[in-house]
Amino acid sequence: MVMVNPDKDLSAITAALILIGNELLSGRTRDANLNYLAQRLNEVGISLVEARVIPDVEETIISHVNELRRRATYVFTTGGIGPTHDDITAESVAKAFDVPLIRHPEAERRLLQYFTTRGVEVNEARLRMANTPQGAELIANQISVAPGFFIDNVYVMAGVPKVMQVMVDEILPRLQHRAPITSATVVCDLPEGTVAMGLREIQLKFAELSIGSYPGRANTGYRVSLVVRGANSERVTAAAADIESLVRDLGGHIERD
Repeated sequence: MVMVNPDKDLSAITAALILIGNELLSGRTRDANLNYLAQRLNEVGISLVEARVIPDVEETIISHVNELRRRATYVFTTGGIGPTHDDITAESVAKAFDVPLIRHPEAERRLLQYFTTRGVEVNEARLRMANTPQGAELIANQISVAPGFFIDNVYVMAGVPKVMQVMVDEILPRLQHRAPITSATVVCDLPEGTVAMGLREIQLKFAELSIGSYPGRANTGYRVSLVVRGANSERVTAAAADIESLVRDLGGHIERD
């Protein structure tokens, strides 16, 4: 894979994702949250510029949260806000912001109502899910009630994909938006090394866009997807047209749907 412009910030609004959980690093759990968040952010013009997978270790969570919240417009975390001893994300984020961890009154009310309605035993472990950094606001959970929260530009969500997805849908309207990030793909039968120099020239011409080359194989030989991404759809279309011209000039064929 050749990424001609991998670090290009596609808009002034950026996001980073921290996937928290030993189970992700061990391979016991397959992540489904990165793909969903990236797609949903693209729809509202927010560029997901970085994603990290880290363990349930307090010092590690604190350092990554503090680093990324200074660099990205928004930081999202998933995992570690359940009732068990290794769910330490809320405590860690509180320490990252140097504020106390509190029992959020509204979160506690929602949980108690939920438990009472369903005849679930109320215990301290379950009530831990009402803990948030002081000053945090809640992110509603329409599936299992236990909320996420956000403080400043850090949004803390559940790791369970269905719950994480409803939390994302809940918070997106609150975020600063830009034009949706659009993309265009040119699929051809040339190897990457053949198109690389010409692709670089096109990148220089369209410096505000991100252009990537993703190789594969087909029964007939090479199959390369040349992808253009950016916030200006007209510029994306123009860059894709230049790429098509490049492919033809090099004797390649473009795959059509």
